[in-house]
Amino acid sequence: MRLCLASASEGRLKVLTGAGITPDVVVSEVNEDAILADMGDAPVADRVLALARAKAEAVARVTDHELVLGGDSMFNMAGEIVGKPHTVEVARTRLHAMRGNAGDLYTGHWLITPRGSVGGVSRATVHVADMTDEEVEAYLATEEPLYVAGSFTIDGYGGPFIDRIEGDPHGVTGLSLPVFRHLLRETGYSIAELWDGR
Repeated sequence: MRLCLASASEGRLKVLTGAGITPDVVVSEVNEDAILADMGDAPVADRVLALARAKAEAVARVTDHELVLGGDSMFNMAGEIVGKPHTVEVARTRLHAMRGNAGDLYTGHWLITPRGSVGGVSRATVHVADMTDEEVEAYLATEEPLYVAGSFTIDGYGGPFIDRIEGDPHGVTGLSLPVFRHLLRETGYSIAELWDGR
């Protein structure tokens, strides 16, 4: 039985391989902006779940894998939903606003199986260190914050700037192993079935 990860996220892949699961990766081609525009002011949890589902469904249409997992993350700080910044200017503004503060990271998961499709959302409160201007600029120079939700990671250059996390730490890297296990169990599978060498 093979798992297909419908995501280009290195963080999600790293979480799975670290747990002994090596998926095949097929990147979905979905218009995230259009999906979010149709959702209006929906809660963050609903948004990440909708995007995770759209990615999984898009990949399931083009692959013959038994299991397809999609994911998406968004950072909510002071009521502002923060996705990937894509530019240095946007990332700089966000990092300056985030330093010394905390926000909630939501990660949506959608699993498609022959026995049904299910979804779930993890949430963790992330406390960002009071970064100096020099640290912000050094972090921006790595380009890492440009392509991740919230403009930070915990498993890369951004790790030293996260003071603490309340909640599921795996969700902060893009994929909650407890949520994934629960989704598998809900559809009659065991996570042990996916371990490499099984």
